[in-house]
Amino acid sequence: MMFRTRALPALAATAALAACAGEGELVLDQGVGITSVLSTCPAVGIPDYTGDITIFRSQTDRSAASLDVSAAMTNLRTSCNDTGEKVYSEATFDVHARRTDTRGARTVVLPYFVTVLRGGSAVVSKRVGEVTLSFADGQERAMGTAKVGSFVNRADATLPEDIRKKITRRRRPGDVDAALDPLADPEVKAAIARTRFEMLVGFQLTEEQLAYNVTR
Repeated sequence: MMFRTRALPALAATAALAACAGEGELVLDQGVGITSVLSTCPAVGIPDYTGDITIFRSQTDRSAASLDVSAAMTNLRTSCNDTGEKVYSEATFDVHARRTDTRGARTVVLPYFVTVLRGGSAVVSKRVGEVTLSFADGQERAMGTAKVGSFVNRADATLPEDIRKKITRRRRPGDVDAALDPLADPEVKAAIARTRFEMLVGFQLTEEQLAYNVTR
């Protein structure tokens, strides 16, 4: 599964998707071209191809005639409490669904996942939940809402003091490294990567459903 997060309207398309500058965060704005905000709050987003799900009546027929239910995640809203030793992030999202056969009342349960990644690839945790959609008799559309949350150790999401000093040390004209970007230092880059966490939410798709999303 690909874990490239989609940009959210109110969030920057960077590793700090859900980050807002606040007390205790490291804000860099010095030197040439250096502007960065490091937050203990994880980035939040929906991985590519996992924000939609399509259910067909037949396991072998993927035509429009076989389409049963389609749904999409939308309106992802996030909050973060980083005041304690455990940083708690919460996300709420809506699911809008449509069915092709409107006869009779029907309940559809769709599975979703919430995964926490560290450094862009290491899975820290993963949980699977369900969102319930209720179609009334004759109703084509339905909507459901779900809420997920996760914890991250504050110490794991905080830069070591020696790395912070290396980044923020004032450099005077004439210093050997005066024109160098401290964020390009391999040691600094690796340390920053280790403190980067992402909370990703998407539908728990089968291999066939994921392949359909990728190729449609």
